Amino acid sequence: MHQNPLEHARDRLETIYRSESRRVLATLIRLLGDFDLAEEALHDAVTAAMEQWPRDGVPANPRAWLVSTGRFKAIDRIRRNVRLASLKQAMGLLQTESTDPLVDDQHIEDDRLRLIFTCCHPSLPREAQLALTLREVCGLTTEEIARSFLTSAPTIAKRIVRAKAKIRDAGIPYEVPSRADLPDRLESVLQVIYLIFTEGYSASSGPLLMRSDITGEAIRLGRLMVDLLPEPEAFGLLALVLLQDSRRSSRVSPEGEVILMAEQDRSLWDRTLIGEGRTLVKQALESGKFGPYTLQAAIAAVHADAFDATSTDWPQIVGLYDVLLRVSPSPVIELNRAVAIAMRDGPSCGLALIEAILERGDLQDYYLAHSARADLCKRLGNKAEAVRSYQRALSFARQEPARRFLERRLRELSD
Repeated sequence: MHQNPLEHARDRLETIYRSESRRVLATLIRLLGDFDLAEEALHDAVTAAMEQWPRDGVPANPRAWLVSTGRFKAIDRIRRNVRLASLKQAMGLLQTESTDPLVDDQHIEDDRLRLIFTCCHPSLPREAQLALTLREVCGLTTEEIARSFLTSAPTIAKRIVRAKAKIRDAGIPYEVPSRADLPDRLESVLQVIYLIFTEGYSASSGPLLMRSDITGEAIRLGRLMVDLLPEPEAFGLLALVLLQDSRRSSRVSPEGEVILMAEQDRSLWDRTLIGEGRTLVKQALESGKFGPYTLQAAIAAVHADAFDATSTDWPQIVGLYDVLLRVSPSPVIELNRAVAIAMRDGPSCGLALIEAILERGDLQDYYLAHSARADLCKRLGNKAEAVRSYQRALSFARQEPARRFLERRLRELSD
C-alpha cells in the first residue's frame, strides 16, 4: 500500500528531524550567535517544513533547507522586534542575509565540534557543561538529563539557562580551541561524550533499554575527537563505546526483555566493532598515559575475548578494576569490582563487599546495587534476602525493561 504524498512528506520530515536536528541547530547557532534564537529558528523551520513539504515536495537537500529557512525566520523575528536582540546582532544578520550560509557536510561537522567545545568551556561549572551539552548537542530533554544526574528537571533547566547567559555575557567564542588549549578541555568533552553514550546504552527511564540514535551519536562524536586530538584517553573512550556497543544485538530479547551478559548469545556480538575496539585499547595502553576510559575499555575487551561467562579471565578483570579504582575511585566501580570478585572467589566474597558499600550509605538508591546483592543472595540460597533486595531494586528502577526483569526474578523466587 503506497503512502499519499502528505504522509510521505511528514514521515520524511520526522526521520530527518531525528537524524539532523542537532546538526541544523549547531549551524544555526554559528550563523545567529545565540542559543535561544537558534532554537526558535529551528522550531520555525520545522513548522514551515510541515506546511510546505507536503505541498511542494521534500527538497533535494533537506538539511540545507532547514538551515536557510531557520536563518531567515530568525531575521524576520529580529525585524519584527529588534529589542529581542542587540542592535549589533540584528545589523550583522541583516547585512549578510543575501549570502548563502555554508551548510555543506564539512561545515556541519565543524559546527558540531564548535558547539561541543563551547558547551564544555572551562569558565562554565562542570555540571552546567554536562547539562548544556546533553541538551544542545544530543537533544535530550531536561527531564532525561535530570534523571541521569539524579536531580530535578527545574534544577537542570536553571543550569542550562545560566550556562547560556554566561556564554552570551562573557562572549565565549563559538570555536574549536587552539591545539595548545585542547588538552585542558579534553576531560570535559570526553566525559560528556561518555554520558551521552551511557544514556543511549542504558536509558535512564522509559520503555526501551537502548536508544541507538543516542549511542550512534556518541560513537560519531568519539570518532571526531580521535581525529581532532589523537590522545590515549580519546582512543580509550572510543574503544570503550565500541566494545560496549558490540553487544547491542544480544542485550534484549525479541520481546524486549533484558538479557544479562552471562546469558547473552555471544555469536551476536559484533566482531568488527570488537576488533576496532581492541586495536584502540592496545594503542592507548602502549602509550603508558592512559586513564579510566582506557581501563574500562580493557575490561570490556577481556569480556569480548571469552566464549562465555565461565571462561572469562576474572582474575585479569579484578586486577584491572583494582587499578581503575586507584585511578578513578567511585562506588559504582567498587560495585562492579565486587561482582567480578564474586565470579573469581565466590558469591559470599562479593556479597560482603556490596553490603559494605550499601552500609556506608553509598548507592542506596542505585537499583543495580540492590539487584547485584539479590543475585548473590540467590546464588547462596538465601531466598528471603534475595526477594528483599529485588523488591528494593524494583522500587528504584525507572526503566521499563529493567522493571520487567526484576519482576520476573521475583516471580521465579516465588515459584
